[in-house]
Amino acid sequence: MGSLHHEEADLVTKVCEIYHKISKLETLKPSTDVNTLFTKLVTTCIPPSSINITTLPQTIQETKSKLIRLCGEAEGHLEAHFSTLLASYPNPLNHLDIFPYYYNYLKLSQLEFDILIRHYSTHDQPDVVVPKHVAFVGSGPLPLTSIVLASYHLKEASFHNYDIDHSANTMASRLISSDDDLSKRMFFHTMDIMEVTDGLKEYDVVFLAALVGMDIDEKVKVIKHLAKYMAPGAVLMLRSAHGARAFLYPLVNLEDLQGFEVLSIFHPQDEVINSVVIARKDPVAVDTDHNHHHQLGIGSILPSCCKYGDFQASNNPLNQMNIIEELAMEE
Repeated sequence: MGSLHHEEADLVTKVCEIYHKISKLETLKPSTDVNTLFTKLVTTCIPPSSINITTLPQTIQETKSKLIRLCGEAEGHLEAHFSTLLASYPNPLNHLDIFPYYYNYLKLSQLEFDILIRHYSTHDQPDVVVPKHVAFVGSGPLPLTSIVLASYHLKEASFHNYDIDHSANTMASRLISSDDDLSKRMFFHTMDIMEVTDGLKEYDVVFLAALVGMDIDEKVKVIKHLAKYMAPGAVLMLRSAHGARAFLYPLVNLEDLQGFEVLSIFHPQDEVINSVVIARKDPVAVDTDHNHHHQLGIGSILPSCCKYGDFQASNNPLNQMNIIEELAMEE
């Protein structure tokens, strides 16, 4: 790590130390030790950093990949724990705030909704148009993004949640079964999204969870599948990471989005960890074998058609989200 700045080298050392402690835990289910270590990991990685994860030595890359998988496993246990707890209430949706990261989801969902609506309407549709049919891939046992979007933002849309884990869908469905509205608009499908083909054409928007495809090869396969079967012009919303936050969630590469037109990338700098990428399915087939490679990180996409910061109007709610960059890609 001789090429790293002192602060970056310290950061990598701290992350690796935490990883080794986490890897020795007998279980990643919620406990004092688990909570303490992952809280320390998040607080280490969340401050803005200029570190380029992709240039780190191979041994660190391998540690990062293992750490992301451990984060995914721990997150699954955490969501299952709180989903079970919430299901013990007569009206689970009235108690979502017992989940420790619920307010982060409120912020992230507001951010994603504002980005989505800004780009969903086209030049041919000057009025605000909202999607009616939404899919969420990798919804898990506590599908907070779908719940928040359906409850507060897309109040007439249907939400189809896909997860390969039957028990996760069973837990998730219990949360909304007592709600007269969401129980009619929210559906759960236990299946691998790679087995869904023509059905994907029914959705106006597809959300791809950050931990679907926890290494880039897995994620690329999913994105290529979505590019093949989503309806032309449909929108893909996916989550990436930048800086040190890429120790927590997988990075997405520009070249991995072949078949989509990348519209914007947003990098929050507050407690919302994920970057948000919005892309539109190309109306015609494209070559998916390009060899050029760029990271969806700060300053990584700068074609001549880009403009910076045009989403900073004083009356825009995203001003309160501590966005440090937006790259709006237009024709």
